[in-house]
Amino acid sequence: MTVSNTASVIDWARQPSYLYEGYKSTVKRGPTKPLIPMAHTLSELTGPVYGHDDLNPLDNDLTKNSAINGEPIGERIIVVGRVTDEADRPVRNALLEVWQANATGRYWHKVDQHDAPLDPNFRGAGRVLTDENGEYRFVTIKPGAYPWRNHHNAWRPPHIHFSIFGREFLSRLVTQMYFPGDPLLALDPIYNSIPDESARQLLVSTYAHDITTPEWALGYRFNIVLCGSRETPFETKEV
Repeated sequence: MTVSNTASVIDWARQPSYLYEGYKSTVKRGPTKPLIPMAHTLSELTGPVYGHDDLNPLDNDLTKNSAINGEPIGERIIVVGRVTDEADRPVRNALLEVWQANATGRYWHKVDQHDAPLDPNFRGAGRVLTDENGEYRFVTIKPGAYPWRNHHNAWRPPHIHFSIFGREFLSRLVTQMYFPGDPLLALDPIYNSIPDESARQLLVSTYAHDITTPEWALGYRFNIVLCGSRETPFETKEV
């Protein structure tokens, strides 16, 4: 059984373009023909996919969930935020998955050959469910910048990847969180593939002194809006 899927029209001034001249790999990866909407099956839209029992208590602490023999190296940070819809209503029990490079700017992945050390106590991946207020919290290490060979002397600004699932896997959205005051943002084609400056700013977290823990970790706040005029820019967005 299939059901119709009506999605809102994308505001391309506020979302990243599939094809962006400055971001070279979009030429090979971006679609060159109009996308064709596909009907979703009822089981895809309503089937259970996860629950609280699937998460480990340490999943939202990236400084501990893969530690072997000590603390990871780098600046410890706390990231909090709220996931809402266009009417500022909380999105409850949304699964957030996060992944990132370590403090030296290297991912725990065999494809990453950046000449920077790996940290045996940090793999840079975690997950958390939003609570009744749509809020989430995780602890991690501030990621480092890294070269990515898109153009001469190209460096990606420090960032954390977010994947947000709704009640079923078909509603997965992916975005990136950046840090305030980073000079690399002005030079980054991925960040600047979003035409609207106000929309780009929605990807930049804010320093949160109320979340900062004395002598332990700095705090950052990153709210995510799933639709509407204040929608967070996403890498994956249906048409």
